[in-house]
Amino acid sequence: MGAPTECVVEVGAKRTFASAVAWPGWCRSAKAEVEALETLVAYGERYAAVLAAGGPAFTPPRSMGDLRVVERAPGNATTEFGAPDAVFDADAAAIAARGWARLRSILEACWAAFDRAATDADGVVLRKGPRGGGRELGAIVAHVTEAEVSYLRRLTGAAAQLDDTDPWASRQLERAAVLDGLDRAKTGTLPEVGPRGGMMWTPRRFVRRAAWHVLDHTWEIEDRAQA
Repeated sequence: MGAPTECVVEVGAKRTFASAVAWPGWCRSAKAEVEALETLVAYGERYAAVLAAGGPAFTPPRSMGDLRVVERAPGNATTEFGAPDAVFDADAAAIAARGWARLRSILEACWAAFDRAATDADGVVLRKGPRGGGRELGAIVAHVTEAEVSYLRRLTGAAAQLDDTDPWASRQLERAAVLDGLDRAKTGTLPEVGPRGGMMWTPRRFVRRAAWHVLDHTWEIEDRAQA
C-alpha cells in the first residue's frame, strides 16, 4: 500500500466516528478513537467488495498503520444518537473536474450494494437484535430513501418527488434527484444558505453522509439475513 489513507475523526462523549476522507461510505464508529479506527480497518474488505462492482479501485488497509488522522472535530447529539454529523475542513475542499465523476461512482456503487443486499434478503426473516429490535426489510428500504430525501434538502434546498405507491420507483426518483443536485452543485448553481438561514451541506459532506448511511444499512441487512 502507498501513502496512508487520510481519515477524519468525530469525537463524541460516548461514540466516535472514523471516516476516510477520499472514500465516502467507509466510515465506522466505536466508543473511542482507537477502536473506531480499528473497526474501519476491519471493514476495509467489505468496502472493497462494494467498490469492486463499479467504483474506483480500492486497496484495503492491512493495519492501522495504513491510516493517518488529519482532522478531528467534536461530536454532537446526532453523533451520540448514532450518525456522523460533524463538519470538517475537508468537506469544503474544492472538487477537481475528474473528482465529480469519482464521487458519483462511489455513491452509485453504494446504492448498487444496497439494492443487491435488499434483493438477496427479500423473503428472508431478518434476525432481531439482542432486545428484539430492528426494522423489517421494507422499513429499512423506505428509511434509507426518506433519509436521503432529507439530506437532499441540505444540498439543494428542495425535496425529491416520490411515488407513494411504489418503493422501488421512489428509490429511483430520489436517486435521480440526488444526481441532478450534484450536477447542479458542479456548476455552482445551488444556494449556500437555506430558507431558514442555515448553511447548506457541501457536495463532499452530502456524499460522505449519504454513502455512510446507505452502506450502514446495507451491512445491517447482510448481517441480519445470515442464518
